[in-house]
Amino acid sequence: QVQLVESGGGSVQAGGSLRLTCAASGFIDSSACMGWFRQAPGNEREGVARIRGLSGTTYYADSVKGRFTVYRDNGKKTVYLQMNSLSPEDTAMYYCAADRAYCGLQRSGYHYWGQGTQVTVSS
Repeated sequence: QVQLVESGGGSVQAGGSLRLTCAASGFIDSSACMGWFRQAPGNEREGVARIRGLSGTTYYADSVKGRFTVYRDNGKKTVYLQMNSLSPEDTAMYYCAADRAYCGLQRSGYHYWGQGTQVTVSS
């Protein structure tokens, strides 16, 4: 059993910053790939960023590259998403995901999901 719990969402004005946190527990270790996804009303869930387990290498969607940073603390089984220069287009529910094998930005690749945290950016 694996549990993922996101936190850190909220409301912010355009140009502001937020840091999301995903705390993992259960049968998952530092080798797992962790991803961040988001879903706005009426839209598909899209991959935002992911970070590999042991190597820590990262990959970002073009829409957030240069503004978002994903990093992890393996000792705490926690992954973070630092979001800077936020715009109203970033408004969405943000989800954390984990998988022991897959490490991309396709939703279907991840076995474990959190419940999400809402991010709202006003202009």
